[in-house]
Amino acid sequence: MTTSFDIRLATPADFRLLATQRVAMFRDMGRTTPELEQPLLESCADHLAKALVSGEYVGWVAQLTAPPHTVIGGAGVQFRPLLPRTDPTGQILLVGREGLVLNVYVEQAHRGQGVARRLMETLIRWAPGVGIVRLVLHASADGLHLYESLGFLDSNEMLFPPFGAASSGPTSG
Repeated sequence: MTTSFDIRLATPADFRLLATQRVAMFRDMGRTTPELEQPLLESCADHLAKALVSGEYVGWVAQLTAPPHTVIGGAGVQFRPLLPRTDPTGQILLVGREGLVLNVYVEQAHRGQGVARRLMETLIRWAPGVGIVRLVLHASADGLHLYESLGFLDSNEMLFPPFGAASSGPTSG
């Protein structure tokens, strides 16, 4: 059975729901521990409560059309300033804001029914109208095919380990 759902803009009142989805996303990817889940939830809820009001973060939720209109997924964008640059081909000048796509999550019972695709299509249509010239995201293994099918390209991004984490750090030569 295909799920019937609508996409709506998240409101500041959705901050805890969005934080809960974020923790569930990290849990599903094996990127948190039971000990970290509550502090992560509280930190995310605090940040999202402020960011939704300030406009630093814009989100959408997928909600069942039938009562009780349960939210089954979500996605969002965090605005980042973008130093002017060219696109990867070197042919287009990019001046404006970058959108970091975050928190793309669908409840397990509703996966594979186009929920994440509709959330992402909504976000992609919206982005140019608010001055976003480029979208970036970190894809999970499960989401990679979806993002590629929507036109996202593999990039050259690397990650430095979090400060305070065990790492060899920079070396001098």
